[in-house]
Amino acid sequence: MEVKKWTYEEFPEYTEIPEGAQRIETTGNETGVRFIREVEYAAPDGVPLHLNILLPVTRNEPDKKYPCLVYVQGSAWKEQDLYMSVCCLDEIVKKGFAAAIVQYRHTGQAPFPAQIRDARNAIRYMRAHAAEYRVNPDEIFIGGDSSGGHTAVFCALAEEGGDMDESLFPGVSAEVRGVLDYYGTVTLLMEDGFPTTTSHHTPKAPEGKLLGGIYVMEHPELAAKASAVTHITPDKKLPPFCIFHGTKDRTANARQSVELYEKLRACGKEARLYLIAGADHCGPEFWAENAVNVAAGFMRKCLEKPQEK
Repeated sequence: MEVKKWTYEEFPEYTEIPEGAQRIETTGNETGVRFIREVEYAAPDGVPLHLNILLPVTRNEPDKKYPCLVYVQGSAWKEQDLYMSVCCLDEIVKKGFAAAIVQYRHTGQAPFPAQIRDARNAIRYMRAHAAEYRVNPDEIFIGGDSSGGHTAVFCALAEEGGDMDESLFPGVSAEVRGVLDYYGTVTLLMEDGFPTTTSHHTPKAPEGKLLGGIYVMEHPELAAKASAVTHITPDKKLPPFCIFHGTKDRTANARQSVELYEKLRACGKEARLYLIAGADHCGPEFWAENAVNVAAGFMRKCLEKPQEK
C-alpha cells in the first residue's frame, strides 16, 4: 500500500476476515462525544470562568453543526463542580445536541445577579464561537439543575441590557430557543421552599448568601427580585419552558416548579411540567432514557418553530 495522505473516501477498506474473526457492521451515524475541558469564556472582575464542552461526533458527518444546550451546574450557588453532570449530559449529546457546562461567580465571589450575567455571557460565547465548536448559533438553549435551574430560568427572564445583563460580547445576543429547568430553586418567597435547609432564609443559608448574606424575609424586595414568578407577565416575550421535578424532593419543594409552571401558563406562555415519580433532588431518574427523550423531544419541537426576530 502506498504511504501518502489518504482521504477517508480514498483509503481501501480491509476486507479479509481471518478464520474465527467476526465483522461488526456499522452505519457511520453512530454518535460519540468529544470532551473539551475548562475553556475560559470570560473573566468578569478578574475572575476566570470556564466551560466544559461536549460535542457530538459521527463518522459520516464530521462537519455537521448541532443545536447547543448551555447548562448551568447546580451547587446551592456555591463553587461548582463542572464535572458533576458530564456523564448525564453525555446522554443528551448522543441525541444530537452539543452541551456547554457553565461556571459562574459563586456567592463567595459575587451576589445575585452576577450568576445570571455570567451564564448569559456563556451563551454569547458559544454563539460567538459557534463555528469553532460546530454549533448552530440560532439553535441555542439554556438549562440547569437546582440553583443552576434558577440561573437558567433567569437567563430567559433577563432582558438585553437590563440590570441582570452585562454583555462582554458586544452585538452578540443571549437569547435562547428554550429552557430546560431541572428542579430549579426558582423562588425565595416560599416559607417551606427548602424543606431540609435548617438555616432557611438566614444569612448562612444558600439563598441568604445569594442575596449578599442577609435574612431573606427581612428584605422582601430582594427576595422578590430573585424569584422567577415576579418577572413573568403576559406581555413579556419568553421562550418555551420544560420543567422537571421529583415528587419527593427534600431539598427544593416541588411546589416551586408547580408555581413557575402555573404562572407561565396563566400568562399565556408555553410550558411543560414533568413530575418524576418518587424522585428526590437530582438522581438517575432524570437522565433515564424516557426523561432524556422528553428533553430532546422538547428541544427538537422548539426548533420546528420559526425563530422570532
